Amino acid sequence: MNNIKGPAIFLAQFASDSAPFNSFDSICQWAAGLGYQGIQLPTWEKRLFDLELAARSQDYCDDILGVAASHGMAITELSTHLQGQLVAVHPAYDQMFDGFAPDAVKGNPGARTEWAKQQLLAAATASARMKLTAHASFSGALLWHTHYPWPQRPAGLVEQGFEELAKRWLPILDKFAEQGVDICYELHPGEDLHDGVTFERFLQATNDHPAANILYDPSHFVLQHLDYLAFIDIYHERIKAFHVKDAEFNKNGRSGVYGGYQGWLERPGRFRSLGDGQIDFGQIFSKLTQYGYQGWAVLEWECCIKHPEDGAREGAEFIRRHLIRTTDKAFDDFAASGTDHALNRKILGL
Repeated sequence: MNNIKGPAIFLAQFASDSAPFNSFDSICQWAAGLGYQGIQLPTWEKRLFDLELAARSQDYCDDILGVAASHGMAITELSTHLQGQLVAVHPAYDQMFDGFAPDAVKGNPGARTEWAKQQLLAAATASARMKLTAHASFSGALLWHTHYPWPQRPAGLVEQGFEELAKRWLPILDKFAEQGVDICYELHPGEDLHDGVTFERFLQATNDHPAANILYDPSHFVLQHLDYLAFIDIYHERIKAFHVKDAEFNKNGRSGVYGGYQGWLERPGRFRSLGDGQIDFGQIFSKLTQYGYQGWAVLEWECCIKHPEDGAREGAEFIRRHLIRTTDKAFDDFAASGTDHALNRKILGL
């Protein structure tokens, strides 16, 4: 068994124009002061990281790693959640997702998709330069607008959708495989990869590509009423990254899993700061440890009630309490009688 690494923190929800969240050095100092040992780095966040430069320059990558190390921090993974989303966008979402793209490709879906692909290829190179083995991203979505089967989906639609999604991702997956880095898709509503079955469809469409893996985030499964513990039993071999994020689902008589177009505070299912929701993290850490998960436990703070800085401060200690130092002995070793081949034969009646 392996010891899960942590605590670490995803910086996407904290970067801003205000100190200490407006530079890589100062945000590392802030995170280290809270007790974090690792950082998951959003590659679209120019205040913290320059992805294009990282893909070109080993010196720049070494500088970033050096700044983190100066605060006792490691880089856990790079993230391309926003760029991965743009690899596949249905026209119904063009205008809303254009906000994730640079001005040069806005309003041009083809150019936007190509830009997103190039971002992912750059992330593969940058990850390898930084000696990372996992990368966090989204899959994008061509089928999400059909996730509820009304009107009835035409025969073959789902298969064609996953064929096209795989076609877009295969060159990227190949590049990551060449660099020795796993792409870990966060299975998330709004993405074509949002649960176990859709991940399996993607694997089938990509010929079980070895670089296609999972970022496990139980909060999204709570909101879908999916068994997040059984998921680990089924897919543990593909889980290569882990977001520690809490959630709750409070049943009521007015709305359900679709949320009634309400804001996060009013929805039955909502994200919470660690320890404030319903997720059994003791069981999650036990299962991941049992199955030999070798990656980081990374806080992703999202909560509609608590202040993010309070969530970050509490989250470091929460993760630390759940980390399991694996045993190097059996609990009943004191009763062991040693190895005696002849005695074993007698016990077996041989």
